[in-house]
Amino acid sequence: MSIETDIKQNVPFKSSYHRVVVNLIYTSNWVAGSQTQLLKPFKLTLQQYNVLRILRGQFPAPIKVSDITERMLDKMSNASRLVDKLVAKKFVLRTECPSDRRAVDVVITDKGLELLKQLDFSQQEWDTVLQDKLTSEEAATLSQLLDRLRV
Repeated sequence: MSIETDIKQNVPFKSSYHRVVVNLIYTSNWVAGSQTQLLKPFKLTLQQYNVLRILRGQFPAPIKVSDITERMLDKMSNASRLVDKLVAKKFVLRTECPSDRRAVDVVITDKGLELLKQLDFSQQEWDTVLQDKLTSEEAATLSQLLDRLRV
């Protein structure tokens, strides 16, 4: 299937660069939609999942909300609001930073770590879909090309 077929494009793209931009946007939305469906049974958003993964990578050390914001995939996300929602679900703890009382430290809870273990299993199943479509070498090449676009 091609991007032209997927978006029902009858007229050729102006250039291969225009085609790749449209394809990247379309594919990004497809991946995000698939990930959203994967997270739906766990009542998590993509942004909340991103915060939990950042916290797991930092674990057991706490991290400031401002540092979470810097690491987020979606830079437009409100990390403070996301942390509040994860606190309400008991997936993270929020405490006053001892070295800076204006800052807030966040750490993932055992419940949050357990949730990520479950999601890791679901994510592995989703990865199988990609393995059916791309070889490991193709995935590495695609990733390198995407990295080059952002430099």
